[in-house]
Amino acid sequence: MILWILLLLLILVVFGFGFTMQALWWVAAVLLVVWIVGFAMRGRGSGGRGGGRRGGGRRYSRSRG
Repeated sequence: MILWILLLLLILVVFGFGFTMQALWWVAAVLLVVWIVGFAMRGRGSGGRGGGRRGGGRRYSRSRG
């Protein structure tokens, strides 16, 4: 009887793990699409300025006096 209960618990754990993995795949797919869309929108919005802090920007604009 104990063996059947342990087997049932094992089946439930494996089923839960499989469901969780399926849900995580869907979440990963959605996040990938959002990342690609955000990357494309950021590339268009920069207007060829070199974007962000890559060019030095404001970090060195203060006088070193």
